[in-house]
Amino acid sequence: EVQLQASGGGLVQPGGSLRLSCAASGFTFDDYDYVIGWFRQAPGKGRERVSCMSSSDRSAYYADSVKGRFTSFSDNAKNTVFLQMTSLKPEDTAVYYCAAITYYSGGSCPPIKWNEYDYRGQGTLVTVSS
Repeated sequence: EVQLQASGGGLVQPGGSLRLSCAASGFTFDDYDYVIGWFRQAPGKGRERVSCMSSSDRSAYYADSVKGRFTSFSDNAKNTVFLQMTSLKPEDTAVYYCAAITYYSGGSCPPIKWNEYDYRGQGTLVTVSS
């Protein structure tokens, strides 16, 4: 059974940095191509896609709101994808989630919604406040 565990959230001051982790179990990064998407949901708002990376063509997608500040990368030895967040703003405050598509051969990340991913993990709270 594939499981995803997001972690690394916390309280950070504006301008600060955090690194979120999405640890996957039940499938091995080295064996099959995959897509890992990062989503977030702020209080009172819908869930939005923040970033996505595809191992198929080693490409990544970033929402305009985080482009240049967030970077997604993988560590296959740890079977984990990270979301490095820098220059954080109060509007980045949200619960962050990761989701996965396994056995993916479609090239770049598909522009799909949270509930269209094969597997979805629990969230981790990021609060940006002074």
